[in-house]
Amino acid sequence: MTSTSQRAAPLPPDERRAALIASTLSLVLAHGPDVSTRQIAQAAGVAEGTIFRVFATKDELVSAAVTSAFDATQLLAELTAIDHDAPLEDRLVAVVEILQRHTARIFRLIDALGMKGTVETRHHRKTRADQAAMIRQAIAGLLRPDRDRLRCEPYETARRLQLMTIAGSHPRLVEEDPLPPKEIVSTLLDGIRLRPDHDALPPDASEGEPPC
Repeated sequence: MTSTSQRAAPLPPDERRAALIASTLSLVLAHGPDVSTRQIAQAAGVAEGTIFRVFATKDELVSAAVTSAFDATQLLAELTAIDHDAPLEDRLVAVVEILQRHTARIFRLIDALGMKGTVETRHHRKTRADQAAMIRQAIAGLLRPDRDRLRCEPYETARRLQLMTIAGSHPRLVEEDPLPPKEIVSTLLDGIRLRPDHDALPPDASEGEPPC
């Protein structure tokens, strides 16, 4: 008779490494970098010794977890999946939603790391710069079908959209009131100045205070 208490089959090495990194990242975001290997093992559902069969030290695992948070692979995949045939505004709102999810995690991580997160190697800086360029190129690709409707080139428009998203979403700038994606896109495309031949105030708008 087969025992029902048999242990689950071990994960393949790549999946085990990914599971440890994901669990560690969640703990670092919640508690900072001084998490214990016991906490990590419990979160990952493995024996504590398993960690050291994959990573030489806890610091190496924490470093891998932090690096994974800055990895743009998933973000780029989400940008690529946006429908190029959707209306321009819808495409850009989808871009901002994706960027906000990604940057929110980065902001949380930086806060969790505190001073310990300020040291960055030249390699890491180059990697992040390369990824930022790839993100911008992906956004520019979504803008090209409407190039004739834009005052700026697609790549420059993408840069401005990124800057506005960060400025409108950074917790230290917006406190508890980040700009909604639709408002970021509207401000990018149309600004906030009323144009007499185009915009009209709603009937209940206060005099001299156009709603945003």
